[in-house]
Amino acid sequence: MTFRELHDGALPLLLPNAWDVASAIAFVEAGFPAVGTTSFGVAAGAGAPDGRGATRDATRALAHALAALPAHVSVDVEDGYSESPEEVADYVAGLRVAGVNLEDSTGGRLVEPAAHAAKVAAVKARNPDVYVNARTDTYWLGQDATLSATLERAAAYVEAGADGVFVPGATKPAELRDLAANLPVPVNVLVIPELSLAHLADLGIRRVSTGSLPYRAALDAAVAVATAVRDGAPPPAATPYQVMQDRLLRYARG
Repeated sequence: MTFRELHDGALPLLLPNAWDVASAIAFVEAGFPAVGTTSFGVAAGAGAPDGRGATRDATRALAHALAALPAHVSVDVEDGYSESPEEVADYVAGLRVAGVNLEDSTGGRLVEPAAHAAKVAAVKARNPDVYVNARTDTYWLGQDATLSATLERAAAYVEAGADGVFVPGATKPAELRDLAANLPVPVNVLVIPELSLAHLADLGIRRVSTGSLPYRAALDAAVAVATAVRDGAPPPAATPYQVMQDRLLRYARG
């Protein structure tokens, strides 16, 4: 199936977000047909805060490294790392991926919808086969966090050519239903613990991203291992070294 077709299943496409090659390989080995990346995880791995444009080079390198995997790859490119629509389009062209997330905020502030729509249009004109998931950060940042303002922004991005709309931070079932009912493209949300994939499907949601949750949970698990050993408790079980080594050997052989 194409990446686009994965959004048409009975349940929303669950897109796990990797932060490096090893985490992406693990998701693919677990049977996920598509893998995303998390700008938070990529930035944090380099000791940088998220959403400040620090992941430009690391994201490009990760996209190239993931190209060998037998899965579709969608990359989080923050705001495209430039105010220039043409520069954003050129950057996406160099990634060679199935999709990108492109967000309408910079440095923690929403940008004008027309400016973001211009980026979406430029990316689609330059890369017509790339699935552009236009992210609006109204709810995420608590700025213009109303259904009407969010729909207005999202409609502008769809008109510009966006293939999907991502609304992180939207969690209320009634709002999710209205978003899905009023937008002609797949709507993407973050994992909502109290809403199962089946429930989200009933609301019309077509894609669910894990975001930085796996990365943050992995750090918690790593601390738990060290803490258990320090405190004399049995460490938790883990995938054997040789199993992970074999995965990397297969990856290295291409």
